[in-house]
Amino acid sequence: MNRKDKEVKNIDNMINIIKKCDIIRIGLFDNEYPYIIPLNFGYYYDKNKSELELYFHGANTGKKLDIIKNNDKAGFEMDCSTELIKGSNPCNYSMNFESVCGNGKISILPEEEKLKGLKYIMKQYSSNNFSNYDFKSKAVEKTTVFKLSVNEITGKSSIRK
Repeated sequence: MNRKDKEVKNIDNMINIIKKCDIIRIGLFDNEYPYIIPLNFGYYYDKNKSELELYFHGANTGKKLDIIKNNDKAGFEMDCSTELIKGSNPCNYSMNFESVCGNGKISILPEEEKLKGLKYIMKQYSSNNFSNYDFKSKAVEKTTVFKLSVNEITGKSSIRK
């Protein structure tokens, strides 16, 4: 990272950024060109093992699923706290932001683990306790749930007023 002064090194600080994000963008390997898609997501972080898992979902058919079945490697990016800082001239403009980027391997969760992934996704967007939430079985049957096991992660923060 060029700007070491903006680097977020502590994983707990990166998790705090993740908590504020609404969208994850994953980059997949689709033959000649990358395939980048924005998704809703959830996460699980095991501090004792330093393991971070990102969860997202999709249909049981489609391009994203086909690509992942052929290549389980992916990159990801998410950002938040964005705000344009205007300046007196073009070189004085800037942007506030916080972001995390990384890579890992995606797996398709088996039927018996789908609900776990869906609950992590709901936890990202709601303060409700969904541990006992009853997901509609017909909707779950039509859903594929993915887990991205993070291998590498970096964070960056540029907040000024």
